[in-house]
Amino acid sequence: MSNLGAFTGIPRDALASIFATDGKSPTTFARTNLPRIGMYDSASDSGNVALTTQIMTSVPIFLQAGDVVTNLSFRSGATAAGTPTNWWFALYSNAATPALLAQTADQTSTAWAASTTKTVALASAQTIRTTGIYWAAIMVKATTVPTLVGAGVAPAIATGETSLAQNSGSALTATAPATIASPTAQLFAPYCLIT
Repeated sequence: MSNLGAFTGIPRDALASIFATDGKSPTTFARTNLPRIGMYDSASDSGNVALTTQIMTSVPIFLQAGDVVTNLSFRSGATAAGTPTNWWFALYSNAATPALLAQTADQTSTAWAASTTKTVALASAQTIRTTGIYWAAIMVKATTVPTLVGAGVAPAIATGETSLAQNSGSALTATAPATIASPTAQLFAPYCLIT
């Protein structure tokens, strides 16, 4: 048994089909929670929405010690934000109860059109000290929340598995909660890019 478990192949070869659709690799630091294949608009996922107004949605993302996180990006689907009053992104720690590391400025009523990637800078860049699973979060308070591009995901089944998407908080407005407390697993994970 190797450090790859029972897998005896060459990992890069096994993943070649995934990377082949990616085209060129990024020329700057970038990490994502999902591969860029198989994405669709959350509006087409019957019953599994990406966002609920004033509720935070967070997704796990693997970060390595030394990574410097400056921006978070999410992409809207076919539905734009309708009359937004607050929206922001946030980065949470890898603690058992994830703690807020940094939040973007509240974007208040800034428009978010359909099929548009929004990249917003954290209030302060975060240098990751410990390799592990961190959490990228999004919250939108709006009359109509935007749909997001992402993927349907299975809930955690085996003991110790991490949810691939979760909701938490209530009645949120301009400020991200200090921790991700009492999250509820979701079956749609929005795609997030960290740079």
